Amino acid sequence: MRSIGKLLRFVRPYRWQAAIALTLLLGMIASDLLIPRLTQRIIDQGIATGDMGVVLTTALWMLGAAILAALFALGNNYFSVRVAQSFAHDIRSALVRKVQSFSFGNLDRLRTGNLITRSTSDVHMTQMIVMMSLRILTRAPIWIIGAVAMLILTSPQLALMMAAFVPVIALFVIWFARKAQPMFAVVQEKLDRLNTVLQENLAGVRVVKAFVRERHEIERFEGANVDLMDRNVRIMRLVAILLPTMVLILNLAVAGAIWIGGASTAVGGMTPGQIVASINYLMFAMFPLMMLAGMLGPIAAANASAGRILEVLEDEADVADRTDARTVSQPRGRIAFENVSFAYGGNGTEPVLCGVDFVAEPGETVALLGATGSGKSTLIHLIPRFYDPTEGRITFDGVDLRDLQTRSLRSHIGVALQEAVLFGGTIRENIVYGRPDATESEVRAAAAAAQAAEFIEAFEDGYETEIGQRGVTLSGGQRQRIAIARALLVKPKVLILDDSTSAVDIETEVRLQDALDRLIADSEHTTTRFIVAQRISTVLLADKILVLDRGRIESWGTHGELLERSTIYREIFLSQLGKDQDFESGANRSSRSELPSNSTSEGGELP
Repeated sequence: MRSIGKLLRFVRPYRWQAAIALTLLLGMIASDLLIPRLTQRIIDQGIATGDMGVVLTTALWMLGAAILAALFALGNNYFSVRVAQSFAHDIRSALVRKVQSFSFGNLDRLRTGNLITRSTSDVHMTQMIVMMSLRILTRAPIWIIGAVAMLILTSPQLALMMAAFVPVIALFVIWFARKAQPMFAVVQEKLDRLNTVLQENLAGVRVVKAFVRERHEIERFEGANVDLMDRNVRIMRLVAILLPTMVLILNLAVAGAIWIGGASTAVGGMTPGQIVASINYLMFAMFPLMMLAGMLGPIAAANASAGRILEVLEDEADVADRTDARTVSQPRGRIAFENVSFAYGGNGTEPVLCGVDFVAEPGETVALLGATGSGKSTLIHLIPRFYDPTEGRITFDGVDLRDLQTRSLRSHIGVALQEAVLFGGTIRENIVYGRPDATESEVRAAAAAAQAAEFIEAFEDGYETEIGQRGVTLSGGQRQRIAIARALLVKPKVLILDDSTSAVDIETEVRLQDALDRLIADSEHTTTRFIVAQRISTVLLADKILVLDRGRIESWGTHGELLERSTIYREIFLSQLGKDQDFESGANRSSRSELPSNSTSEGGELP
């Protein structure tokens, strides 16, 4: 119950409503406990003596007590539901806020299906326990105490008999609790697995159909589904033992009460009314124990769920602002990597980047080229501080990124990734995602620069066209161009294009690059560009081209310089543009600026 206890802080804002629910619960219990006593009065003072006045009067009192108990129960249910629903709402909101604060490293560890389960099923389990705490879980012990007290007042002899059953019940409940809790934790893990498989299946349904792998995916889901079912069946078998055993104990207690009470009545020790009232109080005391035993399973499941929720809420973001972090003022867009190394998962794992050193001056275009897995995307993910370097540092205008507020830093960086992520809604809503206050002319200018205006205006609704979930109504190239327009609209000092034109034809890509050049040239402020590309044609006119090989900068320079000194770059050039290309003419048309005078023929560190 420790994990559930930690989550009870979310109940504090609603403590007054919870207090009202508990007060009403006390009233309901008092009304219920009054009824057996009134039953005893009807039997002993009314029926036994033939006094119908006592019977009628007491019956009216019983009716009033029953009505009061019902009213108290309705009020208790209302406030219990209000508190539980508000509790669940606040936890879901806290989970979403926490996930939004996570860095890429945290999200790498927590899978989408896992987070969905924690935000839905796990929250629901804890919500039910909060609601039950204000009803059954609180009602049961108070009811037991009240019933035992009334049983002692009515018949101390039968109360003593009941005490003999308590150790039996306690041992059984403890055994069940220890057995059930780990089983419920496993069930939630299996539910995680099921949701992950389902999420992957739905997200990749086009790939599944393209490769005719429907049967494989059905079997994969069925495996996770059967596994979850088997775990639930094991728990239900355990729960199936619980209720019959508790009923058996209750029936034994009632039989014992009748036997002892009957023997006592025969010698004039007890009245029939006392026996009836005592049996009612005995059942009042035993029945809540049955309810508590029945709640052990949900409590164990809720405790496991609460632990999984706390795992997210108590996780610290891998990338977090320092207390003295400052904002970016008058940015110029100079990015410098100083002996940067990085490994996913931190130290102790194989590095993806090793000793990366280079400088991108304001307004320069830096292209990254290399084989798949060479570290290109990882490198540019470090610039907006999606991750922190394992070693070395990265500076923005001479300031370590870790000394800047991430929100301020990222407000000056525009990013368009290879996998263009769009949101359900209109084209306009996706373009203005980073700048909701953008004017109509700014939206159209960004779309035009991204070579998206033509196809957008061809739609009947233009910029108000609904694109569906994740932009499913658009082609891959169209999605990428909208993502580029979204990045351009924020007027960034640093623009990152991570292979963001891979789904665009070469002719459109050339027009896009020309439009970006004109947009930046006409702008009041310079923009530093980082371009990750697979096509050699994309990087020919870059000011600096970094050739990465296994996480290291193998060489750097302009197109012409790399043709002369980089074997990897020359092989890429020849494989894509053909062996009949004129190296010298390629070199002459490759660069808009010269490299620093201290550069060497072997490449090396930039200032």
